[in-house]
Amino acid sequence: MTYVQPWQAHPMKRLTRDNFVEESAHWRKPWHEGFYAMYASPWEAITTEPVLMAVPVDDHLVHRGDGVFEALKCVAGHLYNWEAHLHRLLESAASIHLRLPMSPEQITRLVLETVRAGGHPDCMVRVFLSRGPGGFSVRPSECPTPCLYILASRLGVPFMLLHPDGARVRSSTIPLKPPFFARIKSCNYMPNVLMAWEAEQWGVDFTVSFDERDCLGEGATESAGLVMPDGRLLFPSLHRVLPGTTMLRLVELVRQNPSQAGLTDAVFEDLPRHRIGQASEFILVGTTINVASVVEFDGQPIGNGRPGPVAARLNALLEEDILHNRALHTPVGF
Repeated sequence: MTYVQPWQAHPMKRLTRDNFVEESAHWRKPWHEGFYAMYASPWEAITTEPVLMAVPVDDHLVHRGDGVFEALKCVAGHLYNWEAHLHRLLESAASIHLRLPMSPEQITRLVLETVRAGGHPDCMVRVFLSRGPGGFSVRPSECPTPCLYILASRLGVPFMLLHPDGARVRSSTIPLKPPFFARIKSCNYMPNVLMAWEAEQWGVDFTVSFDERDCLGEGATESAGLVMPDGRLLFPSLHRVLPGTTMLRLVELVRQNPSQAGLTDAVFEDLPRHRIGQASEFILVGTTINVASVVEFDGQPIGNGRPGPVAARLNALLEEDILHNRALHTPVGF
């Protein structure tokens, strides 16, 4: 077994209320620079001190993954597509019988307050609803009060800006989630974690899953789609994948103005593996990455092995929507 740190034989420090603040001055890590602000309902407070951005260990979110979440962008002081994220958050909570700790309007107000406290008009926003603290069994009845956590942190860079040559993708060995769990944005993310682990071990950018019929599913945190020679943009049927907010918005944009995207339509259907070989382009779509062009799948080139023109147009269409579509923007009010 490999140990991250050597065992220390000297007596351990004891933390108390009196020495906590003094000791915490030594706990800062390099990645904390990207943690801007956090709201936690157990404390009913916002903090901008990264070492205080914590969740109680007896919250079932921690030891059971019993909670749901959303991740969205704040760009130029506006939350992008917040209503769609809020709707999916509430649907996910209802699916696991998780009571809301407060009204949707109050959640929205606290998200805006947390982002303002963080002081960064461009940031990533994560909203967690948890079963709450109460014990260490699997029983939800242990938890008298559900909780809300909101984190504003550094905004990631879209994939194609960092990797202009495109993405290399492999088939994951991790089974696709059953339909009930696939459509819930749960904090129990072990399959997603293992898919990302595979990508790192194999030296590729992403992996994608397939169902029992060998139909295309999704990435660890990305929606997968195919551009076909007939001009259609195809995404997998929604009964086995998470209804990605970026994917759904992209479909709307294509259907509103297909010529601008260089497409005829965008549809959802079952996509057997062999359809990937028939595609002119393979794309991945997500909140952080925007639209990424896949140039290699399982060691074989997609199209001519270079980023495709449709993917570039789709990415431009999405970026325009993020920056200028005020109908989908919720102003933070810096």
